Amino acid sequence: MSFDYQSIKLEAKDNGVWILTLNRPEALNALSMPLLNEMGDALRQLSEMDFDHAKALVITGSGTKSFVAGADIKEMIDMNTDQARAFAEKGQSIFQELNLLKIPVIAAVNGFALGGGCELALSCDFIIAADNAKFGLPEVSLGLIPGFGGTVRLLQAVGMRKAKELTFTGEMISADEAKRLGLVSDVVPQSELMAAVDKKITMMLTKSPLAIASSKKSILEAYSLEIDSALKNEAHIFSALFESEDTKEGTTAFLEKRKPHFKGL
Repeated sequence: MSFDYQSIKLEAKDNGVWILTLNRPEALNALSMPLLNEMGDALRQLSEMDFDHAKALVITGSGTKSFVAGADIKEMIDMNTDQARAFAEKGQSIFQELNLLKIPVIAAVNGFALGGGCELALSCDFIIAADNAKFGLPEVSLGLIPGFGGTVRLLQAVGMRKAKELTFTGEMISADEAKRLGLVSDVVPQSELMAAVDKKITMMLTKSPLAIASSKKSILEAYSLEIDSALKNEAHIFSALFESEDTKEGTTAFLEKRKPHFKGL
């Protein structure tokens, strides 16, 4: 199954895995307003699917040079304050939809992930990068700051001091450095990128999709809660799973020494 888009590709693989490809290679997959609109539509399509039809999402860029090189500067240059705010809020809204998607989302970064591209990768659950990947938030070089959530999510990913350093300097870092900072989970040769992503997804597909969604919900909500409230929230989410078929299946399979067959119910 696939959908008819101009600036992205959305394709279904086997077992409920979807690939969303940013498809503007002539512009290094820069984030234009039409692309953002299409991405928003694609994410809403996926959010409405049950676990039988959507279990994981991979986001990558077209070609081998760039994941996403940033926002489309040609669209931005003549914006006034109101238009700029609307543009930032549009990107933030769509990236937050991505962040809150109930299924795991992996960024397969196959080249430059700069500005909005870095912000997009940060909005995914984790990042697997090709060894040629480069990360950075160079907006200060344009007299700007990140506007699609970069100052918020980079802080969460690498801590305050490193987030300040990378944002203030606009420095571009390698995939290996990004891994050292905890920004990236794995670095692999570019030719092995999608195989590495498939391997990670295969591990997740053997687990309960409902439990993964609940884990994601608990982790994300913990960021905005005090520790005591976060722990209570975790206990609430944990206990709610005991009404699910997946929990009954998983615990029974363990005791019966067999592999579980999860349905996401």
